[in-house]
Amino acid sequence: MTRSILVVGAGEATGGAVARRFAREGYIACITRRNADKLGPLAASIEAAGGRATPLALDARDEAQVIATFQSIERNVAPLEVVVFNIGANVRFLVRDTTSRVFRKVWEMGCYAGFLIGREAARYLTPRGHGTIVFTGATASMRGREGFAAFAAAKNGLRAVAQSMARELGPQGIHVAHVVIDGMIDTRFVAERFPELHARRHEGSLLSPEAIAETYWQIHRQPREAWTHELDLRPWAEAW
Repeated sequence: MTRSILVVGAGEATGGAVARRFAREGYIACITRRNADKLGPLAASIEAAGGRATPLALDARDEAQVIATFQSIERNVAPLEVVVFNIGANVRFLVRDTTSRVFRKVWEMGCYAGFLIGREAARYLTPRGHGTIVFTGATASMRGREGFAAFAAAKNGLRAVAQSMARELGPQGIHVAHVVIDGMIDTRFVAERFPELHARRHEGSLLSPEAIAETYWQIHRQPREAWTHELDLRPWAEAW
């Protein structure tokens, strides 16, 4: 049976790697960003490797867009089996410089959007009695740091949403997982801002997007008798 995965926030790092990993297993990768034009290279790479990709424009803070996206995938692509929420919204402002607009926007992107995606996923997966929902967390999911009040509030809130959903949906066959990404990921941004650290990436100094994606795949494959709800991922070089 043809199945699909929805990756919300399919950027150049984690989201893209997750989409490629599941596409290798035969899932149609429904990939979203606010600007669908930016999804062209990812979709092309999936198809070049023999997979199938459906790029979609989505502002996950917009309830109507979220509802319509799920409807479109179910009607026009394939039944959803996996939904991954991977929006970051990481910004740094000292608390005295954090405007209400910034705080609200970060919360909408990092927490409220996660709720909307999780709710719609539950509406489609629960009647089938199986499926996986994964929320990408961060160090800020567990503790706040100076300059990250908005981000930590959003990520802590997302973690609470994931916990509540896991308790509610687990008995109905839906695996809800929250993955704490505790460390820097091998991206162009990190290469530009932290060149010395990036130069050591082959020593395992940075999180590999492909390694993160492999963990997401293994979470999806876990038997119901031994589900993981929360785990943390970090490179050996990360101080914790």
